[in-house]
Amino acid sequence: MADLGQLKQKYASVIATIQGFAPEGATLDDVSLDGDKLHLRGTVPSQVVANRVWDAIKAVDPTYADLHHEIVTSGPADQSYTVKAGDNLSHISKHFYGTPNNYQKIATANGLANPDLIKVGQSLVIPVL
Repeated sequence: MADLGQLKQKYASVIATIQGFAPEGATLDDVSLDGDKLHLRGTVPSQVVANRVWDAIKAVDPTYADLHHEIVTSGPADQSYTVKAGDNLSHISKHFYGTPNNYQKIATANGLANPDLIKVGQSLVIPVL
């Protein structure tokens, strides 16, 4: 029989990734055992966030043989984001893509000539890569 605590520890980064997107509307509705597998059920707000969760799963175990996941995307492919104090495009890129290096793709998707000129309260589109 699988150990729930051990599997939760193994996939802790996946659970944290989903919970890290709670401000954007992600929910983690179930973390339990499904036979010998960890069962994760939740909802993410966009394909952008779903891709980030999927990357987290593959980073833990590319075969995810001991994971049963039901992650549903509730919204559009792209993700909207409202700029907060202290944000920059590299920080936003790191949050949504796991790397700060895709900041230019966010700038391009939003028609920003200068990626350093974003303002608090500005709405951005975070594109699917």
